[in-house]
Amino acid sequence: MNEIEDLIKKAKRYIESAELLLLNGDFDSSVSRGSYAMFFMAEASLLMKGLKSSSHKGVISLFGEHFIKTALLKEEIGKNLEKGYDSRQKGDYSTGLFVSGKEAKERLENATDFIIELEKILKQIK
Repeated sequence: MNEIEDLIKKAKRYIESAELLLLNGDFDSSVSRGSYAMFFMAEASLLMKGLKSSSHKGVISLFGEHFIKTALLKEEIGKNLEKGYDSRQKGDYSTGLFVSGKEAKERLENATDFIIELEKILKQIK
């Protein structure tokens, strides 16, 4: 199996984990898994174009440049990737600030939509 397929499978597993964590009330961890799911799908899509970055911010930047600015995907999709990253940072690293259930649910919906939209694009790129 190649790296792109591995990343896609991992993204789908992480979305499933995010759903379970949300149901169990672990909102910080749900947002983290959802954010990583989007990150892995973004990485896979960049690899399809022969691009790679070693950091989250780099992936977000390259993704915006090659998928949002080129209008392959709607601007909202790119913003959702950034929101997921910001929520993950808050949930994983902040003290005293916790991700709310409402925010976690929104991020999971965003992440799920992100995965669906990227799957469509990846089929077109192949």
